[in-house]
Amino acid sequence: MVLLLVYSTKNLYFCIRKEERNTNLYLYKGMINRELIRIKVVQLTYAYYQNGNKNIDNAEKELLFSLSKAYDLYNYLLCLIVAIAREERHRVEVLTQRAEREGMAIPSSKFADNKFALQLEENKMLGEFTQGQKQTWEDNIEFVRKMCNMIEDTAAYKEYMQSSDDSYEADRELWRKLYRQLIQENEDLDAILEDKSLYWNDDKEVVDTFVLKTIKRFDPKNGTHQELLPEYKDEEDKDFARRLFRATILNANDYQRYMSEASRNWDFDRLAYMDVVIMQIAIAEMMTFPNIPVSVTINEYVELAKLYSTFKSGGYINGMLDTIARHLVRTGKLLKQMAPQER
Repeated sequence: MVLLLVYSTKNLYFCIRKEERNTNLYLYKGMINRELIRIKVVQLTYAYYQNGNKNIDNAEKELLFSLSKAYDLYNYLLCLIVAIAREERHRVEVLTQRAEREGMAIPSSKFADNKFALQLEENKMLGEFTQGQKQTWEDNIEFVRKMCNMIEDTAAYKEYMQSSDDSYEADRELWRKLYRQLIQENEDLDAILEDKSLYWNDDKEVVDTFVLKTIKRFDPKNGTHQELLPEYKDEEDKDFARRLFRATILNANDYQRYMSEASRNWDFDRLAYMDVVIMQIAIAEMMTFPNIPVSVTINEYVELAKLYSTFKSGGYINGMLDTIARHLVRTGKLLKQMAPQER
């Protein structure tokens, strides 16, 4: 599947080609991991060069802000599960009162009292996040009610309600199914997120993988202290974002010269502008972070080229970056080892 994604930074738009991501890239200890950071650096670097008012300090703030908004979205989507659970409990309460008045059968509260959703609702980390937030799902209660109606119409819900399995694992697995079926691909939700933040629709595909991982790792033994994914794994990852972006911008002339020196046999007319930006960032990573192997850097940016540039960019950039890296090693500018070149 190929989609066009419009990315906006200070009213600046550009179209980037996006294919389905390998979600395994995103399942790490911190929500904002280096793969997501690289994506954001590509987006913000492109925007920086397209913006006539080039201020690196403001651009860096924009980068860190966009990363923080991705983490906000992670928490906000978890809060959606809580909002749905609360609405379901309200429905059961209303139906129970009516049943008692009319002498009818009391409705089941199995889904309203879903053990995973209750544990998430009481989660300390999520509670701390929501305390400082102005945006809540109460602002979109009609959407929450619509989600409840959709859930109650699914086969997964009906099978769950009829099942005698009342284990925590069954409760948790139901929410994983419901999230994949109704929240991952939801146009109404996309519209709400777009209204709340310019960044959120761009980030949602990645953040969905974090939410699903979070659901899977919930353990009833942890109670209210179940850990959610932290914003960053450690301060080093946050520093990685700053240093990579600044190195890309501040050393742009050097990096473009390296491209020219190493690629006399390559046709630069074949390069899309996004390809140049991606290679510039890749060289910045090679030169700035001695502990990241060259092969890892090349592979990461080849994948980004496939996502954000032309269909042929991946293979072209792979060859270009390998040539550039070998030139930098040969000339003593890059002190890293590389695998022998195949003949």
